[in-house]
Amino acid sequence: VQLQAFGGGLVQAGGSLRLSCGTSGRIASNYIMAWFRQAPGKEREFVAAIRWSGSHIDYADSMKGRFTISRDNAKNTVYLQMNSLKPEDTAVYYCAASPLIWGARTRSNEFRYWGQGTLVTVSS
Repeated sequence: VQLQAFGGGLVQAGGSLRLSCGTSGRIASNYIMAWFRQAPGKEREFVAAIRWSGSHIDYADSMKGRFTISRDNAKNTVYLQMNSLKPEDTAVYYCAASPLIWGARTRSNEFRYWGQGTLVTVSS
Protein backbone atom coordinates (compact mmCIF):
# COMPACT_ATOMS: atom_id res chain seq x y z
CA VAL A 1 0.00 0.00 0.00
CA GLN A 2 1.33 3.41 -0.94
CA LEU A 3 -0.03 6.68 0.34
CA GLN A 4 0.41 10.17 -1.03
CA ALA A 5 -0.76 13.19 0.90
CA PHE A 6 -1.28 16.58 -0.65
CA GLY A 7 -3.29 19.75 -0.24
CA GLY A 8 -1.25 21.60 2.35
CA GLY A 9 -0.35 25.23 2.04
CA LEU A 10 -0.40 28.63 3.67
CA VAL A 11 -3.69 29.92 5.02
CA GLN A 12 -4.74 32.70 7.36
CA ALA A 13 -6.22 31.96 10.74
CA GLY A 14 -9.89 31.19 10.42
CA GLY A 15 -9.44 29.81 6.94
CA SER A 16 -9.91 26.31 5.55
CA LEU A 17 -7.91 23.67 3.74
CA ARG A 18 -8.73 20.21 2.50
CA LEU A 19 -6.04 17.57 2.59
CA SER A 20 -6.21 14.48 0.43
CA CYS A 21 -4.52 11.14 0.81
CA GLY A 22 -4.46 9.01 -2.29
CA THR A 23 -3.90 5.30 -1.90
CA SER A 24 -2.65 2.58 -4.18
CA GLY A 25 -2.87 -1.08 -3.44
CA ARG A 26 -5.63 -2.95 -1.77
CA ILE A 27 -7.33 -1.27 1.17
CA ALA A 28 -9.43 -3.79 3.05
CA SER A 29 -12.52 -2.73 4.94
CA ASN A 30 -10.82 -3.35 8.29
CA TYR A 31 -8.09 -0.81 7.59
CA ILE A 32 -7.94 2.33 9.67
CA MET A 33 -7.06 5.45 7.73
CA ALA A 34 -5.76 8.21 9.92
CA TRP A 35 -4.24 11.64 9.91
CA PHE A 36 -1.45 12.61 12.26
CA ARG A 37 0.48 15.83 12.48
CA GLN A 38 3.84 16.93 13.75
CA ALA A 39 4.68 20.51 14.62
CA PRO A 40 8.30 21.69 14.87
CA GLY A 41 9.87 20.47 18.06
CA LYS A 42 6.85 18.40 19.03
CA GLU A 43 5.91 14.77 18.88
CA ARG A 44 3.61 13.40 16.23
CA GLU A 45 0.01 13.59 17.38
CA PHE A 46 -3.24 11.99 16.37
CA VAL A 47 -5.68 14.12 14.40
CA ALA A 48 -8.48 11.91 13.07
CA ALA A 49 -9.23 8.38 11.99
CA ILE A 50 -11.80 6.54 9.94
CA ARG A 51 -12.38 2.86 9.32
CA TRP A 52 -12.18 2.24 5.59
CA SER A 53 -15.64 0.69 5.77
CA GLY A 54 -16.86 3.98 7.23
CA SER A 55 -18.17 2.32 10.35
CA HIS A 56 -16.06 4.30 12.79
CA ILE A 57 -14.80 7.88 12.93
CA ASP A 58 -12.92 9.68 15.65
CA TYR A 59 -11.11 12.97 16.23
CA ALA A 60 -8.68 14.38 18.70
CA ASP A 61 -10.51 16.64 21.12
CA SER A 62 -8.94 19.84 19.81
CA MET A 63 -10.11 19.05 16.27
CA LYS A 64 -13.71 18.14 17.02
CA GLY A 65 -16.12 20.50 15.36
CA ARG A 66 -13.42 21.96 13.11
CA PHE A 67 -12.02 18.99 11.16
CA THR A 68 -13.89 16.37 9.18
CA ILE A 69 -12.41 13.12 7.94
CA SER A 70 -14.04 11.28 5.08
CA ARG A 71 -13.22 8.75 2.42
CA ASP A 72 -14.19 8.05 -1.14
CA ASN A 73 -13.85 4.35 -1.76
CA ALA A 74 -14.26 4.73 -5.51
CA LYS A 75 -11.31 7.13 -5.64
CA ASN A 76 -9.29 5.32 -2.97
CA THR A 77 -8.86 8.65 -1.25
CA VAL A 78 -9.20 9.91 2.29
CA TYR A 79 -9.83 13.57 2.98
CA LEU A 80 -9.33 15.87 5.91
CA GLN A 81 -11.42 19.02 5.73
CA MET A 82 -9.98 21.58 8.11
CA ASN A 83 -12.02 24.65 9.01
CA SER A 84 -11.49 27.48 11.48
CA LEU A 85 -7.77 26.91 11.33
CA LYS A 86 -5.57 28.30 14.08
CA PRO A 87 -1.86 29.10 14.12
CA GLU A 88 -1.37 26.13 16.46
CA ASP A 89 -2.60 23.85 13.67
CA THR A 90 0.62 24.58 11.82
CA ALA A 91 2.36 21.26 11.26
CA VAL A 92 3.29 18.63 8.75
CA TYR A 93 0.24 16.43 8.28
CA TYR A 94 0.67 12.75 7.53
CA CYS A 95 -1.82 10.18 6.43
CA ALA A 96 -1.41 6.62 7.62
CA ALA A 97 -3.07 3.29 7.04
CA SER A 98 -3.02 -0.10 8.66
CA PRO A 99 -5.20 -3.04 9.51
CA LEU A 100 -5.77 -2.36 13.19
CA ILE A 101 -8.28 -2.78 15.93
CA TRP A 102 -10.17 0.44 16.51
CA GLY A 103 -8.61 0.84 19.92
CA ALA A 104 -5.21 1.40 18.32
CA ARG A 105 -6.32 4.28 16.10
CA THR A 106 -4.38 6.99 17.97
CA ARG A 107 -1.07 5.12 18.20
CA SER A 108 1.19 6.29 15.39
CA ASN A 109 3.70 3.51 16.01
CA GLU A 110 1.02 0.91 15.17
CA PHE A 111 0.48 2.16 11.63
CA ARG A 112 2.21 0.25 8.88
CA TYR A 113 1.90 2.61 5.91
CA TRP A 114 2.61 6.33 5.77
CA GLY A 115 2.36 9.11 3.25
CA GLN A 116 5.14 11.63 2.81
CA GLY A 117 3.50 14.48 4.71
CA THR A 118 2.14 17.81 3.59
CA LEU A 119 2.89 21.10 5.31
CA VAL A 120 0.08 23.25 6.64
CA THR A 121 1.01 26.74 7.77
CA VAL A 122 -1.58 28.94 9.46
CA SER A 123 -0.65 32.59 9.81
CA SER A 124 -2.08 34.80 12.50
